[in-house]
Amino acid sequence: MINTSEILQTIQMIDQQHLDIRTITMGISLLDCASVDAKIACNNIYDKICRKAERLVAVGQEIEREFGIPIVNKRVSVTPISLVAAASDTNDYVPFAESMDRAAKACGINFIGGFSALVQKGFTESDRKLIRSIPQALATTDFVCSSVNIGSTKAGINMDAVAEMGRVIKETSLLTADRAGFGCAKLVVFCNAVEDNPFMAGAFHGVGEGDCVINVGISGPGVVYHALQEVKGQPFDLVAETIKKTAFRITRMGQLVAREASARLGVPFGIVDLSLAPTPAVGDSVARILEEMGLEVCGTHGTTAALALLNDAVKKGGVMASSHVGGLSGAFIPVSEDEGMIAAASSGALTLDKLEAMTCVCSVGLDMIAVPGDTTAETISAVIADEAAIGMVNFKTTAVRIIPAPGKVVGDLVEFGGLLGSAPVIPVHPFSSADFIHRGGRIPAPMQSLKN
Repeated sequence: MINTSEILQTIQMIDQQHLDIRTITMGISLLDCASVDAKIACNNIYDKICRKAERLVAVGQEIEREFGIPIVNKRVSVTPISLVAAASDTNDYVPFAESMDRAAKACGINFIGGFSALVQKGFTESDRKLIRSIPQALATTDFVCSSVNIGSTKAGINMDAVAEMGRVIKETSLLTADRAGFGCAKLVVFCNAVEDNPFMAGAFHGVGEGDCVINVGISGPGVVYHALQEVKGQPFDLVAETIKKTAFRITRMGQLVAREASARLGVPFGIVDLSLAPTPAVGDSVARILEEMGLEVCGTHGTTAALALLNDAVKKGGVMASSHVGGLSGAFIPVSEDEGMIAAASSGALTLDKLEAMTCVCSVGLDMIAVPGDTTAETISAVIADEAAIGMVNFKTTAVRIIPAPGKVVGDLVEFGGLLGSAPVIPVHPFSSADFIHRGGRIPAPMQSLKN
């Protein structure tokens, strides 16, 4: 039974503490859209997305009005296009991305994810075609997001794919140089990618999913920050309990929205992804949560330990609130999208090496990080390899979304606008990793993979 106090708490969280539903994401299987004729396949993709998602935005707006809960994004994720396009007799997969983009615009959604390939153990010819098409696809579309899974705990790391993705990121940056390399903000390189992630740019609809499903991603850094102000100077046991209780309340709201969206759309409910996804708005920052625990600035010694506590407590609270918590659930640390992270990186307290250490205990990885435009493809690949190794060894999802900003140098600020915010350009190591990357082959799976 919901009492008056709980209702008032929720209203306060929404009105004063930036609580929102970050996204309702509809996952759509496109496996039945395949055709030898690429034009027919593209038409099938457009038609199915429009048919399934035509009411997604309207239903989201209905729920917002009726419950007073902000729903920031309405999104779609689809089956990795490398699987759908494999049957088509074409070498150019850009038209598939363009069909996705047209469908997104027709439905009025914010982003569509799934221009993706899964190459953790090797390439099919379709995977190669898709990866070659990524720079042009992201340069010529507005709402399409792309991801490539290059490693896993079970398979190891495909270093040929790692090397290729460094080149792809550089080319994508150059093709979107007029927008500060914005195409790279829509591209994620994964290790241990999950199949039910509702958050962009890494969302795709996994082959183990049903034909259509509703996943909800919620966010509440501001709520957690305000809760911790009530326990200033208290032991970490109490800090963890406070975060757990707060995460429970946030997740219950997400569960309500997910159930409502599922019922109104006639689509099965998948998961609630409880992730503290920040925005550039003041008061909606994961970095400020860590500082509220006693750090002078995010990035100083103790930051990784504080983030580990936060991530764990968020997961524990969320799991108690819903039987179907999934996706990436935890805390995100996207530099450009977090007001506190931007300040910490600008001051020099938050470096690439420190961010890498923090990814060992956060939800994803190196996210929305701007580096100098002259950073080499091999250096980018080496950053990806380091992050993939963390994921592979630790049975966790890690990812890299990095932007070599054309014409920018360390200390410059790159503006993306909206939820993507602005990123201070931070330095990479000046020493070469080229010979390491050029070896190619595969880094074998670790001993931890032998669990059967």
